[in-house]
Amino acid sequence: MINHNDWLIVGLITSPKGIKGEIKVKSLSDFQERFTKPGSRWIQKEDEKPRKLELISGFKNPGKESFIVSFREITNRTQAENLKGHKLLVQASEIPQLNKDEFHLTELINLKVQMLEKNKLNIIGKIINLENEKNNLLVIQLFKNKKKVLIPFVKEIVSVVDIKNRFIIITPPPGLLEL
Repeated sequence: MINHNDWLIVGLITSPKGIKGEIKVKSLSDFQERFTKPGSRWIQKEDEKPRKLELISGFKNPGKESFIVSFREITNRTQAENLKGHKLLVQASEIPQLNKDEFHLTELINLKVQMLEKNKLNIIGKIINLENEKNNLLVIQLFKNKKKVLIPFVKEIVSVVDIKNRFIIITPPPGLLEL
C-alpha cells in the first residue's frame, strides 16, 4: 500500500520550450489535470527535498505523452533549462481514490516477482523501478545474478498483480530474462 506521507512521481521535466520559461513534462500519470489545472506543484532534483512551484497553465502536446507547462517562478529559458531532469511530484495523500481492482503504477515498486518454473512458483526478483517511454516497462532486479531486466507491463507477460500481498506473477517469452 502507498504510505500517504510519501511522494509519487507524476511527470519528468525533459526540456525547456521556447524562451519564456515554458517546460516540457513527460507524463507518468493518467490524470491530465496534474499538468493543466493551475495550483501548487512540487518538483524534485534527484533525492533533494521537494520544492513548491505554482503552475499557472499547461496543455497536452498534440500527439505526445507530454505537456507544456508554465510555472509562476520560471520566467525564462535559462531557468527552465535548469529544471531538466527534475521530477514532478504529488503527495500520496492527494492521489485519487481508485476502484477495488485498480492501482497506481508506483505501487508496483518493491513487489516480488514470481514465475512458474518446473510447475512451481518461484520468487525470481523484485521490481525496482518503472520506465515509461511509449509503453510501461518494469525494471526487475533478478536475485540470482543481480542483473536488471526490462519487462513490458502487458497482460500477456504480467498475468497477476497482487498489491495486497506484494507480488506479481510473470510469464515471459523464452529469452526475455536473458536480454
